[in-house]
Amino acid sequence: MPVRAFKTRAFDRFASRQGIGDADLFDAVARVNAGQIDADLGGSVLKQRIARTGQGKSGGFRTIILFRKGELAFFVYGFAKSERENIRPDELKAFRKLAQEMLRYGTTDLAAAMKNETLKEIKFHA
Repeated sequence: MPVRAFKTRAFDRFASRQGIGDADLFDAVARVNAGQIDADLGGSVLKQRIARTGQGKSGGFRTIILFRKGELAFFVYGFAKSERENIRPDELKAFRKLAQEMLRYGTTDLAAAMKNETLKEIKFHA
């Protein structure tokens, strides 16, 4: 069974403003699941780069993904490399706590979160 990937409402707004499509997110999850992780921040929190359209990944975007291999991925935060270098220690602590909670979500929890639109499932469209 493939990884189910989701984005939070706030991340969805960020991605829309920056022109990051679901295909870009799907690619990032596929790379992470294959072990091509840009930065493992511990506690199931990963930082993965996504390229700007027409440019490389080095000057692009950084995304924070809560991840359980082969099962779940949640895009919870994104930022442009040009806007900030990294996340603060207190933010990392909050992401680790959030990962503990969200990575326990079962089918019922995911369905409820999608129904109330706090999460959107990322679907790959070829």
